[in-house]
Amino acid sequence: MATERVKDVAIEEADRLKHLTSDAARSGAYLYPIRGIAYFLSHRSLWKPLTSKLAPTMTLGVGITTFMFVFTYLPQMAVMAFTNGPLAAISAALLVLSESSTLFTLLSKTFLVDDALIDTFDGVLLSKNTTDLVSEGRQIKSGSDPMAKLGKLVKKPFMKFTPTAVIRYLMYLPLNFIPVVGTIIFVILQGKRAGPTAHTRYFQLKRWSKDQQDKHVEQYRGAYTGFGVAAVLLELVPIASIFFAFTNTVGAALWAADIEQQHITKEGTAPKLREQARKAE
Repeated sequence: MATERVKDVAIEEADRLKHLTSDAARSGAYLYPIRGIAYFLSHRSLWKPLTSKLAPTMTLGVGITTFMFVFTYLPQMAVMAFTNGPLAAISAALLVLSESSTLFTLLSKTFLVDDALIDTFDGVLLSKNTTDLVSEGRQIKSGSDPMAKLGKLVKKPFMKFTPTAVIRYLMYLPLNFIPVVGTIIFVILQGKRAGPTAHTRYFQLKRWSKDQQDKHVEQYRGAYTGFGVAAVLLELVPIASIFFAFTNTVGAALWAADIEQQHITKEGTAPKLREQARKAE
């Protein structure tokens, strides 16, 4: 009886994950992190927050990644050899990259780049003519350069890495011991959390209550998961993850600007992105 119940729950969760993945693909929101890269590279004024933090974050990233591979790669590969067989080396490498990325995110966003990411998000919103929205969270100066117009912060939203997030991450880690499928599910679950987190600043500027935030996220759950998965995959890249942390922030701000300007479909994304996603299917 218990076995049947477990089987039913597993089938139900698999079905939910299937629908979530389908909604994420249809929304096209996974393209916003890619748009973020292009927009960041083509707007030099957005580079300043990153370049000002580049040296310490690069040093931190190299140090964490090197430490993790030297001391944790072989033990984890040995364990995975029993479950993943010939794929153990690849699975263990992906797991170590994920662990390194999480540690890097924890330390860099807590101690190094918090303010820089807020400046980047607000600067993109200003460049997309959503000044009224940004003025809810900081003073705005006169001028034409979006980054130079950023004044003193009135509200500072980005939360530090919480114990709950760490616990949830550790709970998901065992999924990586399941060959291929486990790692995919792990990334999707991480993306499901990372998507809404990318809009923390937007929700604060909108002065939304927690209930309003939850309602909005639930309405566009597939889109947020799609964005989160793409962002998580980019930030898994060792050392370059700091660059992608900024470009993902740019992508999140572009999405917020589209929402504000009502350039979105029922899936919660811009029509052009929805069309690109349709062509890619």
